[in-house]
Amino acid sequence: MPFSITIPRLGWSMEEGTFVRWLKKEGDIVRAGDAVFELEGEKAAQDIEAVDSGVLRIPSDAPKPGTVVAVGAVIGFLVGEGEEAPVSIGLSSSTSAAQTKSEEAPAPVIVKSPAPQSTVSQEAPAAAPSVRRLARERGVSLAALEGSGPSGRIMAEDVRTIPTGKVAPIESNSAEVASPRARRVAKELGIDWRRLRGTGRDGRVRESDVRTANPQTNKSTGSALVPVSSRRRTIANRMIASREQTASVTLTTRIDATNLVGLRTQFKQAANGSIIPSYSDIIMKLVSLALRQHPLLAARSEHDQWIIPSLSDGLHIGLAVDTEGGLVVPVVRDVGSTGLFDLAMQTMTLIEKSRAGTLGVSEMQGGVFTITNLGSFGIDAFTPIINLPETAVLGLGRIRREPVVVDDKIVARDQLTLSLTFDHRIVDGAPAARFLQTVSQAIENPSAWLLRSDG
Repeated sequence: MPFSITIPRLGWSMEEGTFVRWLKKEGDIVRAGDAVFELEGEKAAQDIEAVDSGVLRIPSDAPKPGTVVAVGAVIGFLVGEGEEAPVSIGLSSSTSAAQTKSEEAPAPVIVKSPAPQSTVSQEAPAAAPSVRRLARERGVSLAALEGSGPSGRIMAEDVRTIPTGKVAPIESNSAEVASPRARRVAKELGIDWRRLRGTGRDGRVRESDVRTANPQTNKSTGSALVPVSSRRRTIANRMIASREQTASVTLTTRIDATNLVGLRTQFKQAANGSIIPSYSDIIMKLVSLALRQHPLLAARSEHDQWIIPSLSDGLHIGLAVDTEGGLVVPVVRDVGSTGLFDLAMQTMTLIEKSRAGTLGVSEMQGGVFTITNLGSFGIDAFTPIINLPETAVLGLGRIRREPVVVDDKIVARDQLTLSLTFDHRIVDGAPAARFLQTVSQAIENPSAWLLRSDG
């Protein structure tokens, strides 16, 4: 009996996704754990793996790259040797799991979002989708590597130890010289991306290369006609949902960040080649300590109820990251119980993955609070938007050295503006102000607060 390949749900609010491309060809033998196709969900593209084996059959009306497909829709089949598969799936953007079910419909969904596999295949070494993507980008053959993970599973570190181009490039079903978004936008604009010079790693063509090369223009006005990407639509919808579903209020305060700047300067001087925590890293750690005193600010709104984390929870905090494809918010795990330098390593890895487009959906889930920093753009104060289903978000402005009055004397001090947006349905103004006051005190005396956390 054929097994259906369906569109999985990659996020808590995902109802549809954008089909990016097949990673296997018609007639290919697929083994459990193989990446079958690439799907773009809420803010991230992800390789979808098979949980069964068989021969891939792609119907004539299977979705084309860039097609928006409903969660649960059937897009292909896995069959046994010599077994026939349905020639049509009747796919439409509104197809649902219930609509695809019938007496003739093949049973059980055979595809799931990536998960660790314990078996190792000589033809297809066990590796996470993100590791496979990294290998493709570096031109490294997984078959030539020995994995250092459990049961010989290939880890990202195994790939990075091989100099780019030193191992024979892996075989691929399609040219890997353009990102999925670049190919999709090129198709929308009628541009041949193969003629473009890519600015990405190893000459990879990026979305910005396509848009810069030959944007469609209105002949009468000269204005550019830029299609709205799936990710941009997702971001827009989430922003609108946040505005409609919360009673957002923003508080701002200006604080003395001189000690914060001094602490980071000390980290720089003592680095000796090791990682240096950023201002966002230090403030994130201090925010986690403040949340322990004000747990209501870490509440999550789920199913008409508010879930407040216990003080023993590690507290997962999101960090807004600006990427080529739009804003994403990777979640830093266990901020409250993680040391500052380990925290800095974790955020650096997440930021790199965000900008490389390899961030997994699970790495953007579970946050109880979000921090966004516009200081590098010279912004002092702004109105950050709550990242649903969280209760609050903290905006960081630039650190600016200014003359201030201290003990009746004018001295130069580093000043920082904090902008806290909170959901007034859950938190009143006074508790929110007390939380912001606690955060301010922590940032003004970071060393004492960090030492207290270590104790």
